[in-house]
Amino acid sequence: MIPNEALPPPERPALHPATPLMVVHNAASGRHGEQDPVDQLRSYLHEARHPHELHAVRRPRDLAVVTRRAAQSALGRSGALVAVGGDGTLNTVAAEAWRLGLPLGVLPQGTFNYFGRAHGIPQALEAAFVQLMDGVRFGRLRPVQVGLLNGQVFLVNASVGLYPQLLQDREAFKQRLGRSRLVAAWAALTTLLGAHRDLFLRLGTDESPPVVVRTPTLFVGNNPLQMAQVGLPEADAVGRGALFASTLRPVGRWGLLKLALLGALARLGEAEAIRHGAVQALQACPVGAEPRRGWRAVRVAIDGETRWVVPPLRFEVAPRPLWLLGAPLDRRMPGH
Repeated sequence: MIPNEALPPPERPALHPATPLMVVHNAASGRHGEQDPVDQLRSYLHEARHPHELHAVRRPRDLAVVTRRAAQSALGRSGALVAVGGDGTLNTVAAEAWRLGLPLGVLPQGTFNYFGRAHGIPQALEAAFVQLMDGVRFGRLRPVQVGLLNGQVFLVNASVGLYPQLLQDREAFKQRLGRSRLVAAWAALTTLLGAHRDLFLRLGTDESPPVVVRTPTLFVGNNPLQMAQVGLPEADAVGRGALFASTLRPVGRWGLLKLALLGALARLGEAEAIRHGAVQALQACPVGAEPRRGWRAVRVAIDGETRWVVPPLRFEVAPRPLWLLGAPLDRRMPGH
């Protein structure tokens, strides 16, 4: 985790009508329309006559390096970072913006775009760009809650167990069949019907002693839209100083399908097999004695991407917000 003393102060970043925009575009993200989004962006930026740099990422493995380069440029020029892509791309760019205390603009281009949709950002590139430029012109910045998993930023969700496996399967399907919500749904169905094993986790919060649970997955959400869509009552608390945490009781394949159906009907909160609640911080450890040479890394999912993280896993609300550029100001975090 980044030590608190190394974090920039939580004050609102400086913003003026000529603030330079350092735009990071992941060309591998889903497209909206037939025209190349890079060409569209160049056209919009040229017409706006606004100071900018366009950093196009053609290979996914270059995203982190390009983002760091753009972030350093933004820091040196008192600029803002702008992410163009899906939730995974936004995570990489937002992590740098949050770490350096930079304003973040978002132009959604992915499959689900939970972050942008939750914060009132249009899904069409042109409309999102117009809103972004209005935000720069009128100095519109809004604080947004950030989640941390062992110091790594998540904007939408973070999890361990079945959900990371689902993401792996979904990516394999997308590589063969393309990126769409239908392909994602088919991949999820395949995962639920496939073989998986339950986890034994010791879970505890800062306010309560740990308990041991057996579950196929631990899911922690930081996006009220995603929670509301499946009918979870904690949706209103998410983003307002709390995260959503849930585990499932072992239910088997058909039980998982039933839960998926309840989620599709926005009735997941009615399911007895799901344990859920709002938390500020949660720690998870595999049950059993620690190995002599330390814990083995476990596969986790963070904003639609899988990574390896060494337990214990600590999920928590970040000590300061991310400053979102251009979003409507009527969706503010309490206390700001």
